Amino acid sequence: MGLTTILGFIAATLTTLSFVPQALTVLRSKDVSGVSVTMYTLFSAGVALWLVYGVLVWSGPVIVANAITLALCLLILRTVRRRRSEASKTRGDET
Repeated sequence: MGLTTILGFIAATLTTLSFVPQALTVLRSKDVSGVSVTMYTLFSAGVALWLVYGVLVWSGPVIVANAITLALCLLILRTVRRRRSEASKTRGDET
């Protein structure tokens, strides 16, 4: 494994790990009030495209990092949508 690949995996690890605290906070506290659905939707789309790109150029760091980041983002989005749906039902809002 060359230096470029090692640097890629280190960078991928750091950027991917940056999403873990947000995911854990959302899952533990169940507080989604500060989460922007628009931001996470756009970011998830971008990460999905990076994943496709990584597959097309067969770059291990790009594939691994974006697959994990996409999973974390989608987990956060799913949790936000569920919580907000539950909250609107509690308030009696129609959806």
